[in-house]
Amino acid sequence: METKNIMIVGVGGQGSLLASKLLGRLLMEQGYDVKVSEVHGMSQRGGSVVTYVRYGDRVASPVIDRGEADFIVSFEVLEAARWLSFLKPGGQIVTSTQQIDPMPVVTGKAEYPENLVEKMRAAGAKVDALDCLALAREAGSSKAVNIVLMGRLSHYFDLPQEAWMQALEAVVPPKFLELNKKAFALGKEA
Repeated sequence: METKNIMIVGVGGQGSLLASKLLGRLLMEQGYDVKVSEVHGMSQRGGSVVTYVRYGDRVASPVIDRGEADFIVSFEVLEAARWLSFLKPGGQIVTSTQQIDPMPVVTGKAEYPENLVEKMRAAGAKVDALDCLALAREAGSSKAVNIVLMGRLSHYFDLPQEAWMQALEAVVPPKFLELNKKAFALGKEA
């Protein structure tokens, strides 16, 4: 199998590292060689955070270059647009429609761009956008956006539901497991 590439992008503190851990565990359990690389920006100050997950028969490097991502999973719509050049032709974006103002917007030096989903589609990207924050709140916690996104991403993988649940059980603390299972289901069924 050729190597597949997933970029998880967001803003610090949104749970992208747990999402990459879940994906890495899931794919390893399916017998793939998996490489996960975490790239922290100014994560503690609301800056960009990027995680690469690469899997296949043999994966040499954990890094994804421009035009190589099969999937971009984004916690925030501007982050999806920011990393669009990394999506390969025919690749898929799965994004939350949540908008988090970057520092230039907060300080009044810039305005948050409008119609980003439409602009990405106009640029030729396949975009699956949903209000993951509302679904996470419905599950019981606004912090479950990451697991809602993983539920949505599961649509694009031919892997059994049980495999996703086993990976979830392995990486989520027991006291948060039911909430996260609900978040996953809401994302999958949205």
